[in-house]
Amino acid sequence: MTKHFFGDTTVLLGRSLRHITRSADTIITTAIMPIAMLLLFVYVFGGAIKAGSDSYVNYLLPGILLITVASGISYTAFRLFLDMKNGIFERFQSMPIARSSVLWAHVLTSLVANLISLVVVVGVALLMGFRSGAGVGAWLAVLGVLLLFTLALTWLAVIPGLTAKSVDGASAFSYPLIFLPFLSSAFVPTGTMPGPVRAFAEHQPVTSIVNALRSLFTQQPVGADLWIALAWCAGILVVAYVFATLTYRRKIS
Repeated sequence: MTKHFFGDTTVLLGRSLRHITRSADTIITTAIMPIAMLLLFVYVFGGAIKAGSDSYVNYLLPGILLITVASGISYTAFRLFLDMKNGIFERFQSMPIARSSVLWAHVLTSLVANLISLVVVVGVALLMGFRSGAGVGAWLAVLGVLLLFTLALTWLAVIPGLTAKSVDGASAFSYPLIFLPFLSSAFVPTGTMPGPVRAFAEHQPVTSIVNALRSLFTQQPVGADLWIALAWCAGILVVAYVFATLTYRRKIS
């Protein structure tokens, strides 16, 4: 059945995407919270926050994009939980399809849905005054980092989606991920934070990812931040993928 993996995944991906088109409110809801935070911090708190000479919306956007992804992947866990609860997985097991295609269809659906949400958030940021002189190469690098970050968190979301006992449990795991950017350089420079908080902020993955995106947007040298960001994303992806696939095999065995 392995040789049918790509065809089976494509069919199941179409199924998942049709579900999204029938409930477009999930994408809208995913984008609403990051947009509300963008509006709040730029127009309410922005005047009181010192983040350098650049406009605050330019400084803020990379962190908001990560929050968009973190809030979006909760729907992956939610959809997986519903499929498990409704017995969809058992039905698929009785059909001649590649078993791994079921998970990959959900993962690819997450990438598509989150990409749409990211485009919406960037569009709102442009209306609010966000400007970047980044060239095509820099924008592609930003896209690559965001897609890798989304892929890593999506595989992380698969685990609670398969193991949660309730809908709330399936979605609640994303809350710490949404909160993590607040303890990073996403909203304020880490140099303004007290010692212990600053130490944590400077050595957690969000800060390096945010700094790399910000440097790409502003055409500044990315230095080690990009490589650290990629290492964090790749490490989370590998660990999450291994645990997710092991969990899936136990569930269907």
